[in-house]
Amino acid sequence: MPISKFKIVLVALVFIVNLMIAQPSWAGKNFTKGADYAEVTQALNQLLTVKDAPEEAGYTPEAFQHRLAQLQFQKNIIETAKKRAQCRNETGRTLAVYANKPKKSPTQLYFLATGEITDDDWDCDGIYLPAGTHLVLSPNTPVQELTEPIAVKFVDGTQSVARTNPATGALELNVEPAKVFKAAKSDWILPALSQADIDAQVPSPQLID
Repeated sequence: MPISKFKIVLVALVFIVNLMIAQPSWAGKNFTKGADYAEVTQALNQLLTVKDAPEEAGYTPEAFQHRLAQLQFQKNIIETAKKRAQCRNETGRTLAVYANKPKKSPTQLYFLATGEITDDDWDCDGIYLPAGTHLVLSPNTPVQELTEPIAVKFVDGTQSVARTNPATGALELNVEPAKVFKAAKSDWILPALSQADIDAQVPSPQLID
């Protein structure tokens, strides 16, 4: 076999072997080794230990079922996610989000323009919501007006959408947050920003590269 043809065959064989033994870069990401998955799994296992007597752990039957469904939903998101967590802004106003570029930057507050979605090179961990926001935290829950700023956190892989309901003017989230942080309970920075302050910020261009 001429040497040139031998090289071609060798390169082809190496390529085929690499496809067989290595996970291709487009095959999706595995988030089950992260801290979110460990935390959700632990919480779910602990909850299931009281399933026969939830009231002894302080749950009403309805509250127990809601918490169980919430944790199972979060676990499923992490197990099936193909992308890092992303935030989409459909509010008609600038949205303050907590994001980081894995292994390159800490979680910080950034500003996402309306109509934009964070690039999947970033983790969009959550959203900052100022006092005075009229908010629906999850589908089928009533509107509440925030009396203080909060941060809502999503688990790895969540594709969250914040939108404004045209009928009520309330901000709605398509996915119930995994956690809700208040200033006194969070290690995330919760500045005293109003929505007017957020609207006045220049959107962060790096989030949508």
